[in-house]
Amino acid sequence: MIKEGRFFKTILMCLILGMFSTTITVHADMGPKPSIQITFEGMGPEKCYGTLLSESISTGPSTAWDGTEADAKHNENELYSYKDLDYETWKAFVEYTDVDGFYFLQEGWQVNGTKELDWAYYPPSTFKILLYYPESGTFLVSDIYEKYAFDSYYTVDMSKFQQPTDKTQSESEETEKLVLIEKKIEAEKSYDYKKEIGFLLIRILATIAIELVIAVMFGFTMKKQFLLLTGVNVVTQVILNVLLNVLHYKMGPMAYNMSYIFFELIVFVIEATLYCKFLGRYGNKERSNRYYISYAFVANLISFAAGFFIAK
Repeated sequence: MIKEGRFFKTILMCLILGMFSTTITVHADMGPKPSIQITFEGMGPEKCYGTLLSESISTGPSTAWDGTEADAKHNENELYSYKDLDYETWKAFVEYTDVDGFYFLQEGWQVNGTKELDWAYYPPSTFKILLYYPESGTFLVSDIYEKYAFDSYYTVDMSKFQQPTDKTQSESEETEKLVLIEKKIEAEKSYDYKKEIGFLLIRILATIAIELVIAVMFGFTMKKQFLLLTGVNVVTQVILNVLLNVLHYKMGPMAYNMSYIFFELIVFVIEATLYCKFLGRYGNKERSNRYYISYAFVANLISFAAGFFIAK
């Protein structure tokens, strides 16, 4: 019993070390950050800049302008020469007054070329989409939306909205500009749930198949043994992968990776315990607990590596 216990502990330590060897050392402020991506379908070629107005006055390094010239984040300020916003565009956003008191955090991008606005570093949790057409001096603004996942995706169908084309200063066009400023654009959540479910099913089926192939290699070929292994793996792998997908959706890949290690250890302990108790009953050859633990170790380590690769 003492030898078996020591062997089990040795196997567990090897599994821990093997799993941690697949991860990358994390330094301060490294790793994926939450993001919000807005796709503009049907957007015309007119020059257009976009930003997300924030309910909070700051998020991460982004903050509303405090009136200090050195902190004006536009590309004519040498400190922020990498910005998409020139002074006039930055000023237009700064001077924009939102009816709900949302803030411009001095982050903005030209979006008419890419048809996307991708805020990939500490985006605001509660926000509005604001578009600015400098050639006509007009704005389009959305209702209030929220970040709903670690990576949140929205789509705006721009074909529903009239987009300005020039800067003619006739009275009728000036009136139309006022309408454009007040007109709301609508965004819809566009997270690709079908793709996520597809990859989830692939991971579940692949990991189960791997563990059953390894079972055959270990000589577990009796019908009842195979049924037991199949049932145990279906239950553990479905629960494991669904939990991991939910964590990835809400908290991102870093939480996914760390939780994967922890959950896989739990699965290993559960499976090893069940195999030690039941596999011998259904076989035609007596095996030691060490043999069953070895199978659980090898099967889980290989299926962990495969699942991790598929997830990547």
